[in-house]
Amino acid sequence: MKITTTLLLISILLLIPGAAKPPNIILVITDDQGYGPIGKHGHPWIKTPNLDQLYEESTRFTRFLVSATCSPTRAALMTGRHPLKNGVTHTILERERMTLNAKILPQILKQSNYTTGIFGKWHLGDEDPYQPHHRGFDEAFIHGAGGIGQAYNCSCADAPKNKYFNPIIRHNDTFVQTKGFCTNIFFDAALGWIKSQKESQKPFFAFLSTNAPHGPFIAPPKNVSRFTDLGFTKKHAGFYGMVENIDENMGRLLKKLNEWKLEENTILIFMSDNGMTFNGAGKAGQILGQTPSGKDLKNYNAQQKGFKVSPDEGGVRVPFFIRWKGTLPSNRDISNVTAHIDLLPTLAEIAKTTFPKSQVEGRSFLPLLKDPTSTWPDRFLFTQIGRWRLRDEPNHHQWNHFAVRNHRFRLVGNKLYDMINDPSQKNDIADKHPEEIKKMRAAYDQFWKEARPLMVNEKVKLSKSRPYHDLYNKQLKAQGIPNWIPPQLD
Repeated sequence: MKITTTLLLISILLLIPGAAKPPNIILVITDDQGYGPIGKHGHPWIKTPNLDQLYEESTRFTRFLVSATCSPTRAALMTGRHPLKNGVTHTILERERMTLNAKILPQILKQSNYTTGIFGKWHLGDEDPYQPHHRGFDEAFIHGAGGIGQAYNCSCADAPKNKYFNPIIRHNDTFVQTKGFCTNIFFDAALGWIKSQKESQKPFFAFLSTNAPHGPFIAPPKNVSRFTDLGFTKKHAGFYGMVENIDENMGRLLKKLNEWKLEENTILIFMSDNGMTFNGAGKAGQILGQTPSGKDLKNYNAQQKGFKVSPDEGGVRVPFFIRWKGTLPSNRDISNVTAHIDLLPTLAEIAKTTFPKSQVEGRSFLPLLKDPTSTWPDRFLFTQIGRWRLRDEPNHHQWNHFAVRNHRFRLVGNKLYDMINDPSQKNDIADKHPEEIKKMRAAYDQFWKEARPLMVNEKVKLSKSRPYHDLYNKQLKAQGIPNWIPPQLD
């Protein structure tokens, strides 16, 4: 009876124009965390009580797929189409820049009167036209490049010599000096902005995009010491310490949404941008430390094959929790294969707004949220790692580092896996399904032919300047770098 009433409420809210103000949306995405390091995903020793709580309170897509690296996933989330068709074929060398010929998620939500903010990582172009405050975000509080302190011989570079502690942050168009650990600061900024929006008659969209637990694997001392005391290396302790610090901040977010009475009119989504990085998490089966009683603490990747930068399932499967209290059922799994390209059309439908259908390849999974038994036609999803060498002809790499996925099968190169009966990809069954492989390769070939003309960043000249360096040095000379004043959250 309760579920029936809930579904009726969804129908009323979403299908009657003007029936209610669209819900607020908070999208939290972590960097390189992947699927495994969450207690409720079976992890044997990491402590994530707040993510475990969110897990219990959410509807969960258990086969939610993204790209194998960060910029591609972010481009897909913003546009609703495959990253190659946004020109994003790498994470650096000007190939992380998301085409300007796309209407992106915050612009689409603003059509329904949303106020929009981004906090943390952008990584879709550091040159000014590509920056989020020019692309639909009313509030931008971000670092540059793909990570704090990164700098390459191209436009992709953060503020000079930036660090995870006390980072320089670009707040809209002004650099500010912060104090504290980066993840804590991004949550502070996001929470302060959410608090400022909560009395508004307008809905808000907050994109809270942490750079953690991406390398160089630095976490607050109390989070690190828990793992070094167990025998972890400093690097591995940093990775898992960052994950537990993320969990602590998720606890702050959950507490404030409850305190500010925002839970029932706010959609909260938690996900990661690609598979877990073995650089910080450890390799498959690696012993990272021991409990005081002598129990080995091994790397855990949820019985998946592959890590970040892999076309296997472990490279692209991520957590996806969506909580909408009072509207969506809690503690429910949906096993249909869904993907990053589906989020934009889903949120657009919830927000009662339109999107460019010629651009968007994904499909709304709102029908599944209403009723998991809804028809969900099978389709092919494509992974292409990209990252070929500068000046290479992309066509020479079409059949390298790719995968094709539908509900049952994953084709990785010439190997085929039954993901329903063999989710760990232990058995290559290519010889048993030649016709399936033929269909999957034909679909991928067609996809490539569509994508190749849209790879607009290939063979472009590398920028001779680093915009964040130039803007930082100009501001430093003209007016200095002011201290950022954290918001009052109580």
